Amino acid sequence: MLLAFVAVVVGLVLLIWSAEKFIDGAAATSRWLGLSPLLIGMLVIGFGTSAPEVMVSVLAAMQGNPGLALGNAYGSNIANIGLVLGFVALIAPLAVHSSVIRKEMPLLVAVMLLTGYMLMDGWISRGEAVLLLAALGIFITVSIIRSRRDQADALTDEVTESLDSKPLSRGKALMWTLVGLVLLVASSRLLVWGAVEIAVGFGVSDLIIGLTVVAVGTSLPELASSISALKRKEHDMVLGNVVGSNLFNSLAVVGLAGVIAPIEAGREVLVRDWSVMTFMTLLMVLFAFSWRGRPRRINRLEGGVLFSLFVAYTGYMVSLVVMT
Repeated sequence: MLLAFVAVVVGLVLLIWSAEKFIDGAAATSRWLGLSPLLIGMLVIGFGTSAPEVMVSVLAAMQGNPGLALGNAYGSNIANIGLVLGFVALIAPLAVHSSVIRKEMPLLVAVMLLTGYMLMDGWISRGEAVLLLAALGIFITVSIIRSRRDQADALTDEVTESLDSKPLSRGKALMWTLVGLVLLVASSRLLVWGAVEIAVGFGVSDLIIGLTVVAVGTSLPELASSISALKRKEHDMVLGNVVGSNLFNSLAVVGLAGVIAPIEAGREVLVRDWSVMTFMTLLMVLFAFSWRGRPRRINRLEGGVLFSLFVAYTGYMVSLVVMT
């Protein structure tokens, strides 16, 4: 058991470091390839922060632990909204200027409803997983088209400033992309092994471990990048990272894992985990939109609400492990 805990800690540390290098390298490489800053912000950075979830979930599904994959995806969505967005908003209120992000949030709600419908029979089949991946493909296509039309969006300026703050040559960009990717795979394999061993040792499902330890761990890159963006006053990038990452988790992470192996989801996933995830998503959308002239900002009180929900949910999940 001690070796499993060490594997999880080492795996998480490597995962966080390699994810940061991978995102920096991929973003710089995309710029060298001529992608617009808006598209880099919408897809490369937003989805790149979900690279740990992808690696962990795919490896978990390949090793016969699809519950860990589903728990990682949904738990990370909850952590992204509560821990990342909520905590950052507690530090400083977040102004929301990007019209692109506001257009993506209703789509995120629609994806939540779609996944809820899929969970009603207790399974995410291969056919449903393919549907999720197809929806991802449509979203990427629409994002590419939109990036050519909405170049003046507030997110464009923030992404440009972020890229300028960490300039990389073409060679270094490619190197860190490859090194980050290799280490992502290696650290994910180590993390999955440790998480499964801990689940077996405590006698709990791999779903619970995925929703707690693994989910929070794989969300740490989002937290680190969001705090860094906050220091540069790039508020739209904070919200964009969360929205993009949650879309990718719900579509790509669950979709890829489900294609590899159908995912069994007990009734508690729909009633407990999906419900919390969807409720927090709706709150995020409510807080970020302008209503009757209210300034578009997520204030400290709203951030505190999101963070408190995350703490309450995580505390409950930990109690399930302790009482087992």
